[in-house]
Amino acid sequence: MKKLIAAAALLASVSVQAQKHVYEDLLVMYVDEKYEKCMEKALNYTENDATKKDALPFLYVSMCNYEMSKIEKYAKDYPKAANDALKWAGKYRKKDKDKEFFNNYEDYWASLNTMAGETGENLIEDPKGLSKAKANFSAMTVYYPENPGPWLMLAIVQYKSNLPKEGDLSVAAFDKAIAAAGDIKTLPKDQQKLLKNALIRYADHLVDKGDRSKARKYAEIGKDAFMEEPDFKGLWETL
Repeated sequence: MKKLIAAAALLASVSVQAQKHVYEDLLVMYVDEKYEKCMEKALNYTENDATKKDALPFLYVSMCNYEMSKIEKYAKDYPKAANDALKWAGKYRKKDKDKEFFNNYEDYWASLNTMAGETGENLIEDPKGLSKAKANFSAMTVYYPENPGPWLMLAIVQYKSNLPKEGDLSVAAFDKAIAAAGDIKTLPKDQQKLLKNALIRYADHLVDKGDRSKARKYAEIGKDAFMEEPDFKGLWETL
């Protein structure tokens, strides 16, 4: 019932938007958990001349892939569903540059961020997993460039992959995103968690490079928000 009420609210919000197509059919299939059918219909919309410029079908492809990635019966036919969820989220955002619909799906972004961030972090210490980690964090910066943490995580992976110029560009993008984010405590919890972990990892990276002063500078970004958390406090005390 909760999912149905939320979906009804989304439909109402979308209906008032200046978009020719509302895509109620996709919403109904998604709520009914007919993810494969919903995705196929959404894909048709993304290829149709009359609807291929609309953002929402691309979002539904992403959401359906994400849901299927969690369900065992889809694993054989859709082994890359999680990756495709990230890929299509990026395609959606390129169609919705002004975030006309973006904020209506905050719960989805939180779930997708959590999946992508945790998967990326689990791979970041494995040299064989760096490529996958980089792909995850890169995808996050495409569909949610305002989220600071993925930029810094991406930089860390790039440095580990011997891509210093790319890493520097990602740090610059992080600096811009964190400046625009405002009070860290007001960020969604999923963003706060990834940001805290990214600051810790980046500070450790800088210490390893012998730049303790810069490490402290970046740790200070999270000082007010994260000092009560043991891992961050431990980092701060070493600096």
